[in-house]
Amino acid sequence: MPSFDIVSEVNKVELKNAIEQANKEIANRFDFKGSDARIEQKEFELTLFADDDFKLRQVIDVLLAKMAKRGVDVRFLDQKDPQAIGGDKVKQLIAVKNGVETELAKKIQKLLKESKIKVTASIQGESLRVQGAKRDDLQAAIALCRSSIDEVPLQFNNFRD
Repeated sequence: MPSFDIVSEVNKVELKNAIEQANKEIANRFDFKGSDARIEQKEFELTLFADDDFKLRQVIDVLLAKMAKRGVDVRFLDQKDPQAIGGDKVKQLIAVKNGVETELAKKIQKLLKESKIKVTASIQGESLRVQGAKRDDLQAAIALCRSSIDEVPLQFNNFRD
């Protein structure tokens, strides 16, 4: 039976490259001279450090620009509120979303069921397996998901006949 998987995974290599490029630009920019502005990465969590709120916003802008150039979708980022860490210094945590969350998976499942396309969707961990009798039904399901779901970027893997 033909099937495919719906996943939402960030390209880790491109994300790391974007962070390294952003750190390099921050180190070389005149408006950041003598400041402690930087970006640190721990797996799927980024920590941005800066001297004040204005510089923190500048660090975020640099990071988003580098991510856009590297082709990393900014919808993967979940920004938390900035925190003061002593003196004027601030930090901000940014979580990198990975995988289709259960709530979104249920929403996709419901969307496919209500569309009357002859496919079945089953949640498998952080992905969604969609099966159908015809290849055309699966392609219609992909088109429907692309047009309806815009909270996170989705990829469609393992298309099998």
